[in-house]
Amino acid sequence: MKSNLAIGQSGGPTAVINATLAGILIQARACATFTGIVGLAHGLEGALTDEWIDLSGLTDDTLNTLAHTPGAALGSSRRKLYEAEYARVIEVFHARDIHHFAYIGGNGSMWVANHLAEIAAAQGYDLHIVGVPKTIDNDLPCTDHAPGYGSAARFLALATRDAGLDLEAMQTFDDVVILEAMGRDTGWLAAASALLKESDDDAPHLIYVPEIPFAETHFLDDIAQVHARLGRVFVVVAEGIRDVQGQFVEGQQQADKDSLGRTIHGLSAGPGAYLTQLVRDTVGLQTRCFRPGLIGRSSSASVSEVDRAEAYQVGETAARLLADGQGGVMVSIPSLNPSPLHREGLETPPPHCMERVTEGRGGGDKLPYTSTIPLAEVARADIKRLPRAYLNEGGNGVTPAFREYWLPLIGNVPPIVRLDKARKAVL
Repeated sequence: MKSNLAIGQSGGPTAVINATLAGILIQARACATFTGIVGLAHGLEGALTDEWIDLSGLTDDTLNTLAHTPGAALGSSRRKLYEAEYARVIEVFHARDIHHFAYIGGNGSMWVANHLAEIAAAQGYDLHIVGVPKTIDNDLPCTDHAPGYGSAARFLALATRDAGLDLEAMQTFDDVVILEAMGRDTGWLAAASALLKESDDDAPHLIYVPEIPFAETHFLDDIAQVHARLGRVFVVVAEGIRDVQGQFVEGQQQADKDSLGRTIHGLSAGPGAYLTQLVRDTVGLQTRCFRPGLIGRSSSASVSEVDRAEAYQVGETAARLLADGQGGVMVSIPSLNPSPLHREGLETPPPHCMERVTEGRGGGDKLPYTSTIPLAEVARADIKRLPRAYLNEGGNGVTPAFREYWLPLIGNVPPIVRLDKARKAVL
C-alpha cells in the first residue's frame, strides 16, 4: 500500500549514521510505494511531540553531503518510552498516514522497534518496521558487525599507533600511557586498538576488556614486566572493565548515571584515571591518561570508507525491504568468514535476502551481502561479546586472528616509517 515513510535515528550517533540515512532516502525516493518521506526529530520523541523534518525534497548535493556528515542529522534520543506512549506513537503515525518506518539504532532501538511492531499488530494497524543497525560498540547481536564500528575502530587504531610512537619518542621522560576506550559491556573497541600493531614492541602492549575479570595485582605485574623489557608501556582499557565481583574498576569515586540508569564513564569516575594514579603510587612510573570519549565515535577525519559504504548499503536495503512491503526485520551483515569463531550464530542468508554491493572492501574483496533477521529474535538476544578466542592466553591482548579478520573494516591508513636506531657514527 502507498503511504508515507518515517525515518528515525536513536542511541549514540556514529560517524557514518547519516550515510545510512542518505542510503534510505536515495533508494526510497526512487520507489513509488512512498507518497512522502519524513524524519522524526529525536527518535520516537518526535512522534510524541509532533516534530517532523520533511525529507522528500532534498537535492542530490545535499544527500551526498549528508552521507559525509557526522552526528545524527535528525537528532537522536535515549528516552525510555512508557507503555502508553507506544500507543500514542501509533496514533500519530495513523494521523499522518505512516505505514512504513525505518529505525536506525543499536540494541535498545531494535527492542523498541520490535515492541512498536507488536503493539501495532495488536491494534490491527498495518505498520511495516525495518530496523537498521548502527553501533560503535559492535555489540549488536545477529549481525557480524554494524556500521559505526569500523570508523570508531579506525580512530582508536590510529590514535593508539600514533600516540604509541609519541611515547616511544618520549620514553626517556614518560613511562606509561593508559588510553581509556569506550565500551561499557564489551571489548570490541578496546581490541581494535591493536589493529595496526605489527610487532610485540608496538602499541598497545596491554589491553583489558570487560569480558575478562580485571585483577589489579596482575595488571601491575604486567606493567612492570613490559616496562622492564621496553622501558615504556602503552595500555588500553575499556571503560567497562570489571573486577572478579563484577564491579566497575574506578576506585572509590561515585559514578554518574544516564537516563536509563547506566553508568556514565568519563565524568566523575573512570578506570583510566584510577589506574593511572594506581601505577604512579604503586610502581612509581610517570603515567599519563588519555580519554578520547565521544571524539572517537564522531570524528569525520577518521571515517573508514568501508564503514561508510556499509552504512549506506544497509540503509538502501532497508528502503527496498519497506518498498516491497516487508517489515518486522532488521537488516544484518553476514560474516565473510564461515568459521564458528566469526559467525557467532549467523546463518547463511537465503538468496532472496541478498543484496550485492558495488563498493570494495580492503584488499579488493567485496563488501558482504546484506541479509535480514526477525526483529523479535534481535530483541530477545543478549549483546554480542568479544569471543575469548580473540584474546590471548593472558587475557591482556588480542590474537592475530582478531587483527586479520577486522583490519579490512577500517580501510586504508597512512603508512609510517621507522629510522634505524643504531647508535653509531655516520660522519
